[in-house]
Amino acid sequence: MRILSYIILAFMLNLSFAGCLAPEDNRTVIEEPTIFDFEKSIPETTWYHYSGGINALDISDANLTGNNIPFWTEGSYYGIGMTTFEPTMGITSNDNLYMSSYGNGPAGSTAIVQCSGLIEMKNLSEYNCVNTYNPISPVPNSNDPYVYVDKWTDRIMKFDMHALLGMTVEWSDDDGNSWSPPTPATSYSVQDHQTIGSSPYDAAFHPTTWVFCINGNWEAPLCSTSFDGGNTWSPEVPGAPLGCGSGGLSAHIEGADNGNFYRGNIGCSGSGYSIYRSTDGGFTWTEHPLPTEESGTADTWNFEEAQVAIDENNNVHAMWMGIDNMPYYSYSRDNGDSWSNAMMIAPPANLVGTGFPVVTAGSEGRVAFGYVGDTGNQTWNGYMTILTDAFSDNPLFTTVQINLPDDPIDSSNAYPIGCGYERCGGLGDFLDMAVDQYGRPWFSLANNDAGEIGIFATITEGPTLRGDLQNLNAMPLGGAGTI
Repeated sequence: MRILSYIILAFMLNLSFAGCLAPEDNRTVIEEPTIFDFEKSIPETTWYHYSGGINALDISDANLTGNNIPFWTEGSYYGIGMTTFEPTMGITSNDNLYMSSYGNGPAGSTAIVQCSGLIEMKNLSEYNCVNTYNPISPVPNSNDPYVYVDKWTDRIMKFDMHALLGMTVEWSDDDGNSWSPPTPATSYSVQDHQTIGSSPYDAAFHPTTWVFCINGNWEAPLCSTSFDGGNTWSPEVPGAPLGCGSGGLSAHIEGADNGNFYRGNIGCSGSGYSIYRSTDGGFTWTEHPLPTEESGTADTWNFEEAQVAIDENNNVHAMWMGIDNMPYYSYSRDNGDSWSNAMMIAPPANLVGTGFPVVTAGSEGRVAFGYVGDTGNQTWNGYMTILTDAFSDNPLFTTVQINLPDDPIDSSNAYPIGCGYERCGGLGDFLDMAVDQYGRPWFSLANNDAGEIGIFATITEGPTLRGDLQNLNAMPLGGAGTI
């Protein structure tokens, strides 16, 4: 009887242990939904992250609210069908995109490529890019073609540099159907590395004031102003305080709705980066140092690039490359007098370096950044990083790679330093960005592997950077098939 009792006890214990040791594959694990659970999978070329490259998907208590929330986002690009060099761009309210194209206009002049049907496109066959610069007497080809569209009047300004000896400007008020005769926009210095912008600063003979700055081989950029829409220009004046010693290379000028002008380059001490501000139409400039103590500054060929953008509420957004060749960002809500802490904005994408920074802005606190990045072995891709609430305590960054992994914009390995660190094919000295009236950001650059063809990059889906925060209308993916 005792033996039978032992047998029964052993049998019961075996059942108990068998339950404990059963494979866990049979158990149901219920995962809590997160704010990043979209109706479709996140693309391999999209990252959600915080400053410093921290993957937002790894943070369980993200607490993202208000405008600081994620949207399903994807990037792509669309070819203009022509080569480009230093591809500046602009957008008119008639939903036309414009990009400069070196040497492809009549008689070898610079073309101004108009891409119509691309904004709010629903089918790839709906967009068409053509040269819209066809005057009776086109100006000769220029060394550094530049195009700018006035955000307040839609005037398209074509700005040409002629062998370092002089500048001419032409403009169109009808989306490139007709052009003004060329007018000289030069004074007494060498002309190189030009930039031009406008703002509603009081002008006697035109709704906006125009300012351009150039590298005149002087201690600081030299700037000139037009109060009549580009017909006449003032003598060149220093684009920094006297004795500043910033060097003459300047990033893009940006005008604000309050009439201020801003531009960035090396600080007056010759180190760090600064934003320079003019409140009198470009005649005098004050220095406003950026918080580069922790980031340092890039030690590469385009080291001078401290870019600036102004949102609709006159907040100032600055971008630069640090000593680690990563992109950094800071904002100012008082016209550049003080700045937020610097934020490293690259995604957790194993980038080994970045270059060619550019930034643009829409509604208050909504910002887009463009740059190129190397994923190793000199394989360079294009990137756009987007903010929908820059002033959040912990802003969420959404980054897209605008080209597929098997379609880099440059992999030639022909440059000993790297495409993002020196003049590189169609990228030239600089790139450009703008936000259209629907809030979609656009980034002009070149696909060097495809023959330096100009491309417009954007987000095919994602958040609007103007008006109510909501999803943009979806666009079809572009890519290599559009080259």
